[in-house]
Amino acid sequence: MALIDEVQLHIKAGNGGDGVVRWRREKFAPKGGPGGGNGGEGGQVWAESVSDLAYLEYYKHKKNFSAENGVAGGNLGKEGRNGEDLVLRFPRGTILKNQETEEEFEMGEVGARIQILRGGRGGLGNQYFKSSTNTTPLEWTPGKRGEAAVFDVELRLFADVGFIGLPSAGKSTLLNALTNAKSKVAAYHFTTLDPHLGEMHGHILADIPGIIEGASTGKGLGYKFLRHIRRTDTLVHLVGLDSEDPIADYDVIRGELIDYGQGLDKKDEIILLSKKDLMDEADVSEMIKTFKEKVGHDSVYTMTAYDEDSIKKFKSILTQFLNSKKAERIKKELEEKKSE
Repeated sequence: MALIDEVQLHIKAGNGGDGVVRWRREKFAPKGGPGGGNGGEGGQVWAESVSDLAYLEYYKHKKNFSAENGVAGGNLGKEGRNGEDLVLRFPRGTILKNQETEEEFEMGEVGARIQILRGGRGGLGNQYFKSSTNTTPLEWTPGKRGEAAVFDVELRLFADVGFIGLPSAGKSTLLNALTNAKSKVAAYHFTTLDPHLGEMHGHILADIPGIIEGASTGKGLGYKFLRHIRRTDTLVHLVGLDSEDPIADYDVIRGELIDYGQGLDKKDEIILLSKKDLMDEADVSEMIKTFKEKVGHDSVYTMTAYDEDSIKKFKSILTQFLNSKKAERIKKELEEKKSE
């Protein structure tokens, strides 16, 4: 089953209930004055973030949703019941765009809710219009219509780390080695490609497949995944040392990031030279030196899936790097709160 990552939904908040004209008829009381109550409020529409990446499947066949309308006012000044709110659920990382206003809503932490449409206010009953000069008012107002909109809904994978590289670089192997993704995380199919997510010490890692030369111009399915990379914080760029020209392979992917834009080439990057067991140790050392000189930083490491020690070493390096970034982010958020 293909993972649905784009849908279009027609959504409407509830209308407010009408105000009414009523007259009081209490027992043991003389003929009373106005007693028409106000209408209830229309239901609001909320978007709630969930962890299930496949949740957009729910919207595959149903595209129209409405919150409940408010109920009209009643006798004796009773207000009508408010309409029930509508809560629609979307995977974390989803962007909802109101086609008319172009306002965008981003689904963040799991469980968080965002109001995306407001319900209509209830109308006023004739009791509201009573005054010393108008003791028998006939005025009333209808309920206001709730907001309605067409939303473009787009899922963008949300991860702390995105593994990028040519299809043969070993991204899936690395993800499985670091997270046991095969047994704990389901694969969601984009046609013939399988992006995977896994968790490593509280950090979400994503294998981003399909990026080939020309992906930034729409060639293949890689364009779809370049879009998802925008939602990752750090890139781990895998380069297979079994390649005839590892530097050229690296340049292909970097070129696609630059051509796609959106700041992808500005993200923090860790270079991981995989399959080091297929190259002589001296040549591996020379390749590390070449890459460091090329990229201008020291975040260049090596690994082989057949060496448990190298996997543990890189896992430790990556965990420390991510924890450091998280600490910096928390510190910055605290400083911003203090300055407010």
